[in-house]
Amino acid sequence: MVRIETCYFCSRPAYPSKGITFVRNDAKVFRFCRSKCHKNFKMKRNPRKLKWTKAFRKAAGKEMTVDSTLQFAARRNVPVRYDRDLMQKTLHAMERVSEIRARRERVFYKKRMAGKRERELALARRLVAENEHLLPRLRGSEKKKLREEGLTEEEIEGMEVEKEKTKAFGKEKKRVAIALEVDEDEDEEGLEEIDEDEEDEDDEVDADDMDMDAD
Repeated sequence: MVRIETCYFCSRPAYPSKGITFVRNDAKVFRFCRSKCHKNFKMKRNPRKLKWTKAFRKAAGKEMTVDSTLQFAARRNVPVRYDRDLMQKTLHAMERVSEIRARRERVFYKKRMAGKRERELALARRLVAENEHLLPRLRGSEKKKLREEGLTEEEIEGMEVEKEKTKAFGKEKKRVAIALEVDEDEDEEGLEEIDEDEEDEDDEVDADDMDMDAD
């Protein structure tokens, strides 16, 4: 039976007569599944920092790291006398272990991805709320409804412009609020001046009446 090695860099299977084998001066053997892994190894890159390696996925919690089925993949250099029945049992056990591991990986993936849709929707809603001023003033459904009512494209564009003018965002809201406060203050001052003018006129009328009575 031919042994299928694992790539030293990315942990993919390195099949016989495929890939690259590098033997260091201290007689340590490194198997690589392709030239990409060999080049990254020569550049002294860390597999845990590259997202396409299994070392990174395991460190980031994207794959199973603690499971009984993973122990069967450990390398065993224990010589055993050939036995046909033992060989058949071994092959059957390998298939069974692969099925169990695949099922557990699917369950692990489902648990890891649970709630992802809700998180994506919440992030999209927050993005829309923060950048609402970049969205079109009228939705496509609203434009379609206005066209069905008989409005022309020019009238629809005019409605969009009016809606854009009436809508304030961010610092514009503060400016509008300040402008409103200033207008209210001016109105109050104008009312006070009008009241003072009316009082002065009333005083003048009273003085004239008193002069006439004296005559």
